[in-house]
Amino acid sequence: HMDKQNKKLFFITLICSIVFSSIVAGAVGFWAGSLPQKTDELNLLQDRNIVRVNEESDIVSVVEKVSPAVVSIIITKNLPKIEEYYFNPFGDDDFFNRFFGDDFFNFGIPQYRQNGTEEQEIGGGTGFIITSDGYIVTNKHVVADEEAEYTVMMNDESKYDAEVVARDPTTDFAVLKIEGKDFPTIELGDSDELKVGQTVIAIGNALGEFRNTVSVGVISGLSRSITASSFGFGSENLVGVIQTDASINHGNSGGPLLNLAGQVIGINTAIAQDAQNIGFAIPINEVKNSIESVKEYGKIIKPWLGVRYIMINKSIAESNKLDVDYGALIIRGEEKTDLAVIPGSPADKAGLVENDIILEVNGEKIDQDYPLMKAIAKFKPGDEITLKVLHKGEEKEVKVRLEELKE
Repeated sequence: HMDKQNKKLFFITLICSIVFSSIVAGAVGFWAGSLPQKTDELNLLQDRNIVRVNEESDIVSVVEKVSPAVVSIIITKNLPKIEEYYFNPFGDDDFFNRFFGDDFFNFGIPQYRQNGTEEQEIGGGTGFIITSDGYIVTNKHVVADEEAEYTVMMNDESKYDAEVVARDPTTDFAVLKIEGKDFPTIELGDSDELKVGQTVIAIGNALGEFRNTVSVGVISGLSRSITASSFGFGSENLVGVIQTDASINHGNSGGPLLNLAGQVIGINTAIAQDAQNIGFAIPINEVKNSIESVKEYGKIIKPWLGVRYIMINKSIAESNKLDVDYGALIIRGEEKTDLAVIPGSPADKAGLVENDIILEVNGEKIDQDYPLMKAIAKFKPGDEITLKVLHKGEEKEVKVRLEELKE
């Protein structure tokens, strides 16, 4: 009887051991199978942390590198000095005072009058130094007032009188000059290589008060077209600008938009009034030719074609029953004097006429992303270019020799 019980106990123990071993083996196998996945997740997290740390380190390095070359531009102007005085409507007659006392009518009506002029600070902006001998890039609207005086304040609070060397007639861009040597400079980058989502840094004189304020964001759009306005100086259409969510505040205008290599890829120029964290910058490649012409000739020399036009899109093509949905349609302005083709211009000499559509410039398609103005800006006065033109339903090639744009 004991043998039977021992055998029964033995088999029960054996079965329990097998079941337990299976459970343990399965658990170990599951853990072992999941280990690579956990390891991959851990590695991915570590990689992200490394990327984040590296990017933060890059930003700090860029700011330290370029801040000495970012300057504040102070705008001053001689304005009337107004003083307050009091006018006694009863004049000097003391008739009432004799009856009611000397102080009864001792009062006056406040009046204001000019007492000469005084120099007053009326605004500010930002710029950045591009040459060691003191050439500074900023926005045209920052230095638009030709009667004002401009002072550049460096990062160390030293000040220099600045001369406006050139104001671009077609872009919100200007160049100033200060006297001196061995100034810190910023390197110009390549805005044609930009990608949406790329990290960028904006530095500027935020709100005209907080110098060298830094904001970081990404490029949220390319080749945008906007209408920018500046108080007292009208509005301007800007084509092909960079859109970013890096904060651009009043006073940042003219400051640099930088990549993580510390190179300028744009000039901060405008903000969207009805939105948060939407700013715009002029691509630096758009003004490189102008910068070089200022350094070489002391003024901005721009190529001139001599046509008025609108860029065609699908909506314009459909509503006007055009044969193409891209290109630049040569068309007159609202006033009778706003001719489609300027008499005596390079376009006129080449035979272009109203309602012609410019499809290509030197083989590159003209469309919303590559407007005619941007295409022409790549060249210099004297360059001969080839246009593909749609004339009365037929395509033809037209050679045009560009001339210098006169203000």
